[in-house]
Amino acid sequence: MNIRNLKLFSLVISAIVCILLSGCNTNDDDRIPNMAVSINLSDAGLWNRFGVSGFGIPQYFIKNLQQPAGFSYLDRSRTGYGGVLLINGFDYRINEVAPLAYDLACPVERDANIRVTVDPDTFEAICQECGSKYDVTMGAGAPISGQAASDHYALRQYNCVANGQGYIIVN
Repeated sequence: MNIRNLKLFSLVISAIVCILLSGCNTNDDDRIPNMAVSINLSDAGLWNRFGVSGFGIPQYFIKNLQQPAGFSYLDRSRTGYGGVLLINGFDYRINEVAPLAYDLACPVERDANIRVTVDPDTFEAICQECGSKYDVTMGAGAPISGQAASDHYALRQYNCVANGQGYIIVN
């Protein structure tokens, strides 16, 4: 290989590396503190009353506000930083519709008291403070618009583990 071909080869490899590195638009879901999450809905009665059954219909768990009303929190129950959003959506990890859980705190605002809510028409989680929108039914909490989208801030996602006739939500 002569010098000219070697330079051309190096230039092509450098261009490919630059394209690959600039194309990585990963979302940051570590903007809020990683707080403990433990909500036990493994009993069929608890799941039927406080779980989620319809696509895009949310349930909000905020221990210090005793939400949802009537839910009996245990001493060991934890609801993350801003609370927990439980919603049915498409889970790409298992390729089926399943319960999904996210922290309610907006990652742009980084305040436990500034929480997202789900728009019943679009099934998007919206922060009323900054206006950011998140895909919570199909996009794993990925930002859709607003400052969260421009800064690539996603909602922190939690695990919904099948247990008994319901689920346990944990991090």
